[in-house]
Amino acid sequence: MATKIGLLIAGVSTAALALSGCSGGSGAGTAAGGGAGGETAKVASIKLVAAEYSKGTATFWKQFAEKYKAKTGTTLEVQVVSWDSIDQTSSTMIQNNNAPDILNLNIYASYAKDKLLYSADEVLSPAVKSDLLDAFVKSGSYQDKMYGMPDLSSARALFYNKDLFAKAGIAAAPKTWDEFVSAAQKVQALGDGDIGYAMPLGPEEAQGEFSIWTFNNGGDWKKNGTWSINSAENVKTLTFLKNLATQQKVTQNNPGKTNRAQAFDLFKSGKAGMVVGFSPLAGALDKDKKVNYGVAPMPSNAGGEPQTFGVTDYLMGFKKPGNQDAVKAFYDLYYQKDQVNEFIKAEGFLPVTKSGLAVFASDPKLKVYLDTLPNAHLTPTDDPTWDKVKLDVQQNLGAGIAGDPKATLDALQKTAENAG
Repeated sequence: MATKIGLLIAGVSTAALALSGCSGGSGAGTAAGGGAGGETAKVASIKLVAAEYSKGTATFWKQFAEKYKAKTGTTLEVQVVSWDSIDQTSSTMIQNNNAPDILNLNIYASYAKDKLLYSADEVLSPAVKSDLLDAFVKSGSYQDKMYGMPDLSSARALFYNKDLFAKAGIAAAPKTWDEFVSAAQKVQALGDGDIGYAMPLGPEEAQGEFSIWTFNNGGDWKKNGTWSINSAENVKTLTFLKNLATQQKVTQNNPGKTNRAQAFDLFKSGKAGMVVGFSPLAGALDKDKKVNYGVAPMPSNAGGEPQTFGVTDYLMGFKKPGNQDAVKAFYDLYYQKDQVNEFIKAEGFLPVTKSGLAVFASDPKLKVYLDTLPNAHLTPTDDPTWDKVKLDVQQNLGAGIAGDPKATLDALQKTAENAG
């Protein structure tokens, strides 16, 4: 997730990959809308438009399509599209009344609002729905009905450079904001180009960086159903981040314009003491074997248990004549343990099911994420206006580092209130 989970993986292709020689079917040339009821003939094929998380994504879906065909007799046509272009690709398809039967994307609520999607009650078995983690059921629900079925997830934690910590005399990962500032200052004081904290508030995913900090300060994007972007807690959070850069001077230059990938590169180079990251970063660090790192829960300024920022993308089913049974069969197969967990492991992310937590618990490196995942705090993807708000946040939140945090959040609050 710039705003998508998929942008976490470096080197994604910008080209769409067609995995099936099939064409037509309900996935081509059929208007979006119109359920599967009545006497409509059942479809011979359906189409999935899937996001490319890595170079292995296409291989998984090709094999999945073969299993789906063998199990159902229905052809699954698969088109894998890079995160760079999937928003435009899918939007154009839907505007042209050529929606896919299944779409893998990080937003769904506007389509649910327009009544284009099947609800979980229509296409998801009770056993599957009851196995989904509650946090993802909530994030995938619009007006108390679930429309966004989670495909995989990630959760954030604090990565720290053990060697730099030892060199600076820091005994353990910080648990409070005061301890965090102290640790960052000690690393910064080492000199030699080392920085205390790599802060990405640039347009790639400013909402993610801000979320995990403000969630640990009692803040949120919405409270009691109304936008709270300029709340006192959020203003305090952005002011804290601004001070890290301008007063304590423990960040890289221009954190308000730094993207997450750049912050990760700083940490992977061994020159940053801390960065907020997730399991794909750990995978890259393990592969490079250049940084001796640790992972800890986020430091809190609100007391109580540390909060984590969770992210999930969705597999949504579009209502099209005759496709309901085929869409339901897709979900039935995907959520089999040997499918959903295989996909998530291959892509380096985290589970979306309760049974998946048990499967992934065997990896001790995932413990810090798995312990907090059931209570993960997500952005308000259940609000159809979030996508517009998120774009404004990505483009403008970083201005609060060089400028006025309250004025920045006031402007974002106004965007949210006017977007509904």
